[in-house]
Amino acid sequence: MKQTWNDLLFAHYPVKLENLRNTVPDALPLDSFDGMGWVSVVPFHMTGIRLRGLPPIPGTDRFPELNVRTYVTIDDKPGVYFFSLDATNWLAVKMAKMFYHLPYVQAEIQVKQAGDFIAYDSRRRSVAEARLSCRYRPISEPFLAVKGSFDEWLTERYCLYALNRAGVPFRCDIMHRPWPLQRAEAEFRLNSMLDANGVPVESGQPVLHVAKKLEVRIWPLIRT
Repeated sequence: MKQTWNDLLFAHYPVKLENLRNTVPDALPLDSFDGMGWVSVVPFHMTGIRLRGLPPIPGTDRFPELNVRTYVTIDDKPGVYFFSLDATNWLAVKMAKMFYHLPYVQAEIQVKQAGDFIAYDSRRRSVAEARLSCRYRPISEPFLAVKGSFDEWLTERYCLYALNRAGVPFRCDIMHRPWPLQRAEAEFRLNSMLDANGVPVESGQPVLHVAKKLEVRIWPLIRT
């Protein structure tokens, strides 16, 4: 599958490993940086969605999405584990749950340009308390994360992990160029996404990055 991710915000929050372990399935080994786990709230919108070799399907080729994720590693391959993925497109939600075992849910999401800022507002349909209302913008020139740095650890991950109904872990490889990161500032009017996923973080002040645009290729699941 091909996708383009646009106007993406990484809002990274520290969390104690023992608290993170209580919320992530035991089949997935936790990853940490300097002894601390991290959880990220990631709003963005996708365009150019299509299966490889096929034209876009009208009505499914673009929509906004909101992820809550943490970081795990299996067989020395660092990846991402999703607590939740909120999206507006009901067909994409259904297909991703069926073929990728991902915890997608439907939401009402609005994304718009507001001067220098991206204004983002999401409300999950099934759980009114799962909300994000914020605006964000870059405050630096684009840069590539330095090898071995905290920025690289957080962002340069080229797979996701998911469990099937039997609790068996699968991996989905994701190919893209290194993230064109920028430092960011954000104003959070409302953010209950962490509470909605039962994740107790250590600080309400996140580490922030934005990325304007990234083209990605997504491969089928394989059993780890």
